[in-house]
Amino acid sequence: MSLISYENDIPVTADAEAGSWAMALTPRLAQFAAVARHEHMTRAAQELGVPQSTLSRAMVRLEEDLGVALFARRGRTVALTPAGRTFLRSVERALAEVDRAAESVRADADPAAGRVSFGFLHTLGTETVPGLIRGFRADHPRVRFQLVQNYGEAMIERMRAGGLDLCLTSPVPDAPDLVARRLDEQRLRLVVPDDHRLAGRRRVRLAEAASELFVTLEPGYGLRRITDALCAEAGFTPRIAFEGEEAETLRGLVAAGLGVALLPPPAVPRPGVAELTVTAPRAVREIGVAWLDGHPDTPPVAAFKKFLLSRRGQLLP
Repeated sequence: MSLISYENDIPVTADAEAGSWAMALTPRLAQFAAVARHEHMTRAAQELGVPQSTLSRAMVRLEEDLGVALFARRGRTVALTPAGRTFLRSVERALAEVDRAAESVRADADPAAGRVSFGFLHTLGTETVPGLIRGFRADHPRVRFQLVQNYGEAMIERMRAGGLDLCLTSPVPDAPDLVARRLDEQRLRLVVPDDHRLAGRRRVRLAEAASELFVTLEPGYGLRRITDALCAEAGFTPRIAFEGEEAETLRGLVAAGLGVALLPPPAVPRPGVAELTVTAPRAVREIGVAWLDGHPDTPPVAAFKKFLLSRRGQLLP
C-alpha cells in the first residue's frame, strides 16, 4: 500500500509494505506531540508558529495515513484516543532520541570541548600518543578523545566506515580516498636473546641473521610488511617461527629463545634480550597521519590535525 500525503504542498509518499513509514510520518511527529500536549489546535499552532488550519489538515492526513483515529475532536479542543495515547508514547521517545542525537553531534563539534576519534599503532601507545595528547591539551584542555589501538589496515577500514577521524600508522598509506602525511621515522632494531651469538655486538648487518628463525607480526600488519621487505633487500626470505599481534609479545618470545625479531625500540628496556642497530639495509619505518580525503573536519579535529602536522620530525621520543 502506498500512502501519499502533502507537507507544505510537497507530496510525500510512504510505501508501508517497504517499511517507509518514517519518511512519511517524521515531519508531523512534533506537530502531533504539540497537539497532544495542549489538547487544543489553536494553542498548539501558536506554539509551533504555523496556521491553525495547516496544523488541523496535517493531523487529519496523519490519521488517514495511519488508518487510525488519534484524536476525539470537540471543535478546536481535542482529546487523545487510546490509539493516540499509545502512539504518543512512542513519538515522545523518538523525538527525545532525535534531541539527544542532535545534542551529541553538536557537542562533538564544539571547538572548545568537542571530540576527536583517534587511532594509532599499539607500539605508539605507551609514550608517543600520551605525549601528543598532553601537548595538544595544553592549549585545548577540554577536548575529548576516543582512542583506538589497532594495526594499520584495520584502522584505515574503520576510518572509511566513519569510526575514526585520524590515525597514526605505518607504512604511510597511499590510497586515492586518503590523505596521508609523513610525520617521522623510527629505527628498527634486531632483537635477539641475551645469550645469542650476536648478543655481544652493538651493530649488525641484517644478512647476518639470514639463518635465524624470526618471530613477527601477522600478515597484514605494517611492521610485518616492512620486515619482509628489509629481509628481501638483505638477500633472504625470513623463516617464520611464530606470528603475533603485538610487539612486546614478540620481545617475550625472543627472550624465551624462540627466535629473533625486527622491532621498534621498547618504552622500557626488556630483560633477556639484546637490541642491535641494523647497519644495512637502513632499517626504519615511517610514521604518518592519515584521514579521509574530502571529509569536512569538526573544529576539534581540525585543531588536532594541525597540531600533529606541526610535530613533523618531533613525533617520536
